[in-house]
Amino acid sequence: MKEILIEAINDSLKKLDIDDISVEIDVPKQKDFGDYSTNIAMKLTKILHKNPLEIASLIVENISNANIEKIEIKAPGFINFFVKKDYLIENIKKVLTEKDQYGSSNIGNGKKINIEFVSANPTGILHTGNARGGAYGDSLARIMRFSGFDVTEEYYINDAGNQINNLGESLKSRYYEICGKTYPLPEEGYHGKEIIAMANDLYAKYLDSLLDKDIEFYKEYATKELLAKIIAVLKEYRINYDVYTSEKEIRNKYNLQNIIDILTKNGYTYERDGALWFKCSALFDEVDHVLVKEDKTLTYLVPDIAYHLDKYNRGFDKMIDIFGTDHHGYVARLKSSIKALGNDPDKLEIKLLQLVRLIENGEVVRMSKRTGKSVTLKEVIDEVGINAARYYFVKSSLDTQMDFDLNLAKSKSNENPVYYVCYAYARISSILKEKDYDEIPQNFDTLNDEDSYNVLEKVYAFPDVVKNAALKELPHLITNYVYDLANAFHNYYSRIRIITDDELVTKERILLIKSVRQTIKNALDLIGVIPPEKM
Repeated sequence: MKEILIEAINDSLKKLDIDDISVEIDVPKQKDFGDYSTNIAMKLTKILHKNPLEIASLIVENISNANIEKIEIKAPGFINFFVKKDYLIENIKKVLTEKDQYGSSNIGNGKKINIEFVSANPTGILHTGNARGGAYGDSLARIMRFSGFDVTEEYYINDAGNQINNLGESLKSRYYEICGKTYPLPEEGYHGKEIIAMANDLYAKYLDSLLDKDIEFYKEYATKELLAKIIAVLKEYRINYDVYTSEKEIRNKYNLQNIIDILTKNGYTYERDGALWFKCSALFDEVDHVLVKEDKTLTYLVPDIAYHLDKYNRGFDKMIDIFGTDHHGYVARLKSSIKALGNDPDKLEIKLLQLVRLIENGEVVRMSKRTGKSVTLKEVIDEVGINAARYYFVKSSLDTQMDFDLNLAKSKSNENPVYYVCYAYARISSILKEKDYDEIPQNFDTLNDEDSYNVLEKVYAFPDVVKNAALKELPHLITNYVYDLANAFHNYYSRIRIITDDELVTKERILLIKSVRQTIKNALDLIGVIPPEKM
């Protein structure tokens, strides 16, 4: 309907010899101001040198559209449209025909998007920051894919470098200890219980027969085991990546010295204090960064540059990285590297997720009761359930610090938004088990009341919300929307009797709520929530 109205306004503006001006249509908060409204008359005052009310009158004079029931002009120059409700009724048929595809579009036009998220080092376990980044990244991928983008969800495995050396050394030290031998634990080694558990597993399987194994064995074993646990938790969290890219593979695929040589050839390196520096201050950064240290070892930046070159070479139209806020310094560094290698830095977008605070009984939870360390994603899932975890971690804008109230997320009350939304779905499912219809009538003769229109307006808005969420890359728009849709249904249910003595009335109301149920399902699927049939 917005598109129809914009087209009608543009046709009118052409008759006033006005082209190339953006027309915006809003939905007024108060029904008295119409179904839709535009401020275009006020935007034209400087062009036409007339009073906005006069301009509004000129625009309205030239508008003629069968979908418009009434047009009102309100000071200081708003044009308010009251439209016929036929489109809402027709949309019931659209929802029930398209089913799981309702709300989808092709606005992405097959544009290739790479979304890399979580990518936690395989040296420990996933925490709440990973949980938030995972929910955001996967939800964004679902939304963009639903909107016609060709999306690749990617996990980058940091399986090389000094941290993996320390991981291998840590496992070897613990294994030697179990075997009654001594092997020094590195100063920057890992002390987690999972390292000791792996050492115990090795001893249980092989006794002391692995004492002669070199460090590569321990590095590979520890990385493989910890990565498998990370992936298992993410799959439980309903995240299934399309691609896992290994840093080790990147190091083998690209000659890192060649990449450094290209940066040097392009004039973006220099030597100082025995180290080789990347001159990214000449591009997007405020300071320069070391590529090769004085001892000739590479910094983490070099393989990261190679990895982003690899993503660029795979032909993505856009690459989205989701980092923790502690990686804010990396934004300018990586964009500079892409530019320095002769590629388009605008193809890379880095999003920084803010911190998550877990709240329980009104207090911040800093440590796990079980381990005495940071609370893990797995513990949050076990505590509140996957649906609540997925919903809560995506319901706030990524760039705002969020509080995750564990008590609220577990509560079975209307104050808990995920419970409230899922209850709407379950309530409709329960009604449909009692009475259901598959045949969609040509006309809906009894749905002519404001209560029906109010809930159908929400259903009708879904495709537009999805498009906005995809284009603006804001998954929380879906959580906001589906909560409002659930609220509209609960209000409808409290005022309208669904199953009545009149078969026609019952049928049309059943089909209405069936369209609501389908829309709730589609919306929740975009954020990785699977609503239960009964509660």
